[in-house]
Amino acid sequence: MNDIILEMKGMEIAFPGVKALDKVDFTLLKGEVHALLGENGAGKSTLIKCLTGVHRMDAGTILLEAKPIRPSNTQEAQRLGISTVYQEVNLCPNLTVAENIFIGRQPMKRGRIDWKTMNKRASELMGLMGMDVDVTRTLGTCSIAIQQMASIARAVDVNAKVLILDEPTSSLDENEVQHLFRVMNDLKQRGLGIVFITHFLDQVFAISDRLTVLRNGKLVGQFETSKINKLELVTSMIGKDINVIYSLKKAQPKEDAPQVLEVDNIGIPAKVEDISFDVKKGELVGFAGLLGSGRTETAEMLFGVTHPTKGEITVHGKRVQLKAPLDAILQKMAFCPEDRKRDGIIGDLSVRENITLAVQATRGFLHPMKRKEQEELADKYIRILSISTPDAEKRVGELSGGNQQKVILARWLATQPDLLILDEPTRGIDVGAKAEIQRLMLEMCEEGKSVIFISSELDEIIRCSNRIIVMRDMSKAAELDGDTQQAEILKIIASEDEKEVSA
Repeated sequence: MNDIILEMKGMEIAFPGVKALDKVDFTLLKGEVHALLGENGAGKSTLIKCLTGVHRMDAGTILLEAKPIRPSNTQEAQRLGISTVYQEVNLCPNLTVAENIFIGRQPMKRGRIDWKTMNKRASELMGLMGMDVDVTRTLGTCSIAIQQMASIARAVDVNAKVLILDEPTSSLDENEVQHLFRVMNDLKQRGLGIVFITHFLDQVFAISDRLTVLRNGKLVGQFETSKINKLELVTSMIGKDINVIYSLKKAQPKEDAPQVLEVDNIGIPAKVEDISFDVKKGELVGFAGLLGSGRTETAEMLFGVTHPTKGEITVHGKRVQLKAPLDAILQKMAFCPEDRKRDGIIGDLSVRENITLAVQATRGFLHPMKRKEQEELADKYIRILSISTPDAEKRVGELSGGNQQKVILARWLATQPDLLILDEPTRGIDVGAKAEIQRLMLEMCEEGKSVIFISSELDEIIRCSNRIIVMRDMSKAAELDGDTQQAEILKIIASEDEKEVSA
């Protein structure tokens, strides 16, 4: 422990009605990847915000290289050598890659920005990140992986001693994750201390040296990753036996159940090829495939976000034209989008306003819901979904990711849909919240509702689905029974054979 670069002792902070951190300790060594774990609301973000000067702690001390620090804002934390790369890349998409790396500290020559030097240094830094990219490109035209590497390059170039990666892999495919891990290992070899916040437990075991678990604002323990197994880790995170949470049973739709949805060769030229499938009443159909395989594009066509130029969509035996999301809502369909922050929640509105939004849309805004009705509806679903919030008037943007996801679910459940389309509903949330959402999906199917479930995590697709549609290269590659094995799905995803498979 002589190589401690960061030590946080007795950290305490309270917000109205909640003790966010209660005497939490945390240590980070030079040249290690240290995973910070816990359910949503466990205190991870609060601890990091104390470290980076976003929150003022009520008690505790922070030592950086054995010297006391108390940063008052993120700029001061960065000057001290503490840099953070967030899940939502916090850069300027309208500027170039180079401009983003050097924003606020551009090399100057005769009172002007030295573009040649800046672009040259930016290229060198991206090269160190393993990225051969034109740094004069606008950042917004680059992939998420390149944007994250630009964020890390900026952090490294400001002489970071501590690098905090907050859910860096949530929007990356497997190859991009492996590339990020190589970069993390390179930075570790240079002596950086890396704090890795993630909900992907397999990645914790793949990359971290040690891990710290928080629960309900308290320290559960600090462990060497090699000396704890996955079951022990999950149990420590949620405070209960994982087998209890994951004892889920698939819904069993009746053999003669009517078809709720029939999709016949829909598609958009150059975007999504002809896609056909059906969903029965009480059935959960899973969509598997890599990012960019066409899963989200299919969901958006079904909900009227985009418009197929060919094919037919039939709902409850009636051919329909879904020209806008409202058309789909009126057909008793609902859609929880992949990017909940951009397309789902309205962060500045309250939990109540977010939950009642879709119901109000079906009535039209000339017939506003009475405040009492809104409150009763919001309170009902806060209770049913166990949404962790002091009350229905709290800004939804202030809730944890898992609770934001539940608010979006509540919004659509309030419309009493027959078909619910869920696009990555468990991405970026803790294992306990994942299990709750999976349980809710299966309960809805038991009640006679139907679910289309899109996920990058094959284990949960197999755990929940009656049938599985495998997408590859913007088209349907296979349709499988829900009892299939991961290896079979992976083989189809990786196959170059374009022939569609059914089982």
